[in-house]
Amino acid sequence: MSVAQHLAERIVALRADKLPLAVRQKCEDLLIDVTGLCVTARKEDYIRSALAGLDDDGPCTAIGHARTLSAASAAFVNGTAAHGEDFDDTFEGGPVHAGAVIVPAVLAACERHKPDGAAALVGIAVGAEVMCRLSTVVPKAVHKAGFHPTAIFGVMGAAAGVGAALGLTAKQIVDAFGIAGSFAGGIIEYLAEGAWTKRLHPGWAAQSGIRAALLARSGFLGPRTVFEGVHGLFYGFAHTAQGDYAALDDFGTRWVTETLAFKPYPCGTMAHPYIDCAKRLAARGIKPGEVKELICEVAEGTVHRLWEPLAAKQRPPNGYAAKFSTPFILATGFVRGGVGLDAFTDAAVRDEAVLALASKVRYVVDPANPYPSNFTGHIRAVLNDGRVLEVRQPHFRGGAHEPLTRADIEEKFVLNARHGGWDTARAESVIKLMAALYDGGIDLAALRG
Repeated sequence: MSVAQHLAERIVALRADKLPLAVRQKCEDLLIDVTGLCVTARKEDYIRSALAGLDDDGPCTAIGHARTLSAASAAFVNGTAAHGEDFDDTFEGGPVHAGAVIVPAVLAACERHKPDGAAALVGIAVGAEVMCRLSTVVPKAVHKAGFHPTAIFGVMGAAAGVGAALGLTAKQIVDAFGIAGSFAGGIIEYLAEGAWTKRLHPGWAAQSGIRAALLARSGFLGPRTVFEGVHGLFYGFAHTAQGDYAALDDFGTRWVTETLAFKPYPCGTMAHPYIDCAKRLAARGIKPGEVKELICEVAEGTVHRLWEPLAAKQRPPNGYAAKFSTPFILATGFVRGGVGLDAFTDAAVRDEAVLALASKVRYVVDPANPYPSNFTGHIRAVLNDGRVLEVRQPHFRGGAHEPLTRADIEEKFVLNARHGGWDTARAESVIKLMAALYDGGIDLAALRG
């Protein structure tokens, strides 16, 4: 039995009323969080460009916009918006961003083809679980090969989630996986200049998952060995077909989706513990001008994305590049006392006080760092008067060790909605709609405009 067949047999056996309560609650959190992220990004230049580049209008909702689109294009816009500010959920074992792919894909497919809340719940649970599980088979290898794991595994999760929501057979889900493998892609060269392409990776994966599932439902054939084959997904994007496939064995009986982490800061997840460390240093009364050097212990697997080239990470060229520049991010947290959406404007990256401190940030690789299983932070501050202060953050706040509550997620939603131009009354009404969506029909009209 191939890996795809193993997963497909378990997927078709799942029902909404059999999902663990913690999984359902996490899927509700995902709906609320993703919707707020779509609203906060709705007026940004990259979303305006995404909408202008589409010419296939239809009945489906692009969240925060009056214009309606085909299911695939709605999934593309919503997935791009949800990930656009890098404020979306993270699976720490991957790392991948499941919500920004799976929620847009399943919502659009259900809005167009099967407007049933229970089906959407199963689809989102299945899609997130598939995406997260696959990311643990060859951890770190996809990033090292130059690809974005959210893009690569997202299309497979979206195909599975849409397939489950639309009631595909096991054979059809296998074909959907096989087709989706040929849709997968997403290079990480955006890091060079802070270009926008990372933002569209979840949107592309979401729309591709819809297309793969619909093609499979209509009889289009895909390879059964799409994952483990000598020309399969892992070989193509991780440069090896050898991996921990046992990570998939208990699919459907144990749920890693329960551990999805929600971000308190709108930037690369691995930088979050360093922000917390920087804020604690500042809270001790240390002034930026007193600092001679900030030395951080880091995971080797994060260096090529978040720390090098060091000079560029200390002085990022634009606001988006700054989201993946840990020296700049932690300096922002130190100087400004926090890191919000306003920390990543093109004006903010020219803040001389932040740049002066960022220039003093260095790193050393800690070979014992537990990344990607756990995200940690460390700063050793050497002060001009010779004192040395050390701060550690043992885990990612918002993750499995210190999860955000539903109240935290709703508060984040309201702040994101306000940033996107919705008033508090509308934000609170949408929260109620999202929290109850799985118990009724998929009617997203209230999210338009």
